Amino acid sequence: MKSKLSEQKWFPGAVAACIGVLFYVILTNLKPVLSAIGMIVGYFKPVLLGIVFAYILSPLVRTINSRLLRKMKVGKTRWTIAVFLSILVALLIEDILIGILIPQLVQSLALFAENIDGYANAFINLIENSPIKSFFNTDQLHMLSGNALSTISGFVKDNAGKILSSAADSGKGILTTVIAVIISVYLLIDKSRVLKGFWRLMRTILRPQATENLIDFVLRCDTILVSYLVQTVFESLIVGVINAVFMLICRMQYVGLISVAVAATNLIPNFGPIIGIAVGAFVLLLVNPFHALIFVIFSLVLQFVDGYILKPKLFANSLGVSGLLILIASIVLGDMFGIVGMLLAVPLAAIISFLYLDYFLPSREEHRIRFEEKE
Repeated sequence: MKSKLSEQKWFPGAVAACIGVLFYVILTNLKPVLSAIGMIVGYFKPVLLGIVFAYILSPLVRTINSRLLRKMKVGKTRWTIAVFLSILVALLIEDILIGILIPQLVQSLALFAENIDGYANAFINLIENSPIKSFFNTDQLHMLSGNALSTISGFVKDNAGKILSSAADSGKGILTTVIAVIISVYLLIDKSRVLKGFWRLMRTILRPQATENLIDFVLRCDTILVSYLVQTVFESLIVGVINAVFMLICRMQYVGLISVAVAATNLIPNFGPIIGIAVGAFVLLLVNPFHALIFVIFSLVLQFVDGYILKPKLFANSLGVSGLLILIASIVLGDMFGIVGMLLAVPLAAIISFLYLDYFLPSREEHRIRFEEKE
């Protein structure tokens, strides 16, 4: 009886050689490969965003379905109602944030435009009285500061085409987001059927044990991601509320704008709080430098409390990831994927950690034991 191709002695070596050649070709043509992948991903951007939105809303849908609608009969109608209620909650939160941010953002921009010459003169005076004065041509700086608003207006006129192009891209982005939201609604409503179809396909491709291992891996990843998402959003909400209460007590301006910025940037591990402090300090510097100083001092204290008291209490080491691994993941993924990479650094570090500890190491140890037994 003729043996199968995969049972031939040369087959594993041939497969390894092909993989090596493919890997070499990809590495030597990395930029074109990444460009091609980016182009393909761009075609499916609304679908991918829809999957992300559906995944983010899924814990809220499950909570509403199991708690708020628990008296209703279990079925597709109950799940569909939970989906639409979750969408309404998300839209309500978005409207509240926009209602807080837009008016204060417009007000701060108007204030900046009104006092831009004064800010420029203050900057010139600061340079003239500092050791770095020799690095600047103060005569040119005085000329610019004397008519800073006209300079900005001229810049806007000279780059009107780019500004319009950016506005058009923003419009496309809004349309893509709307389509993604619609797709996420369909995915959430048909979640059970989609998952059943996916796992049915996996069982036709993989062996039973491999399928079970994949299911276990996916469930553990889901637990890590959902736990991190819920805990991080809750922690950022607490930080934002504490910041807002402090600013109200001190009667500072732009409470809503700065507190939302602090809460949003707090979602980014390691570097996010620094960005939030810088944004808040800059906005307050426009209206009251003393308030800006108080804000920076309080924010540093708040971040210390958050890092050493609040986060350990909320996370309770549930992810089991070392701080060094999180820092490395934040830097590497931040360089590769920007803000999105930094946001995903902690859960991806947790996934890599459990893959290494629960899969790779046991596999290598088992392989070592078998090798020693043969000897």
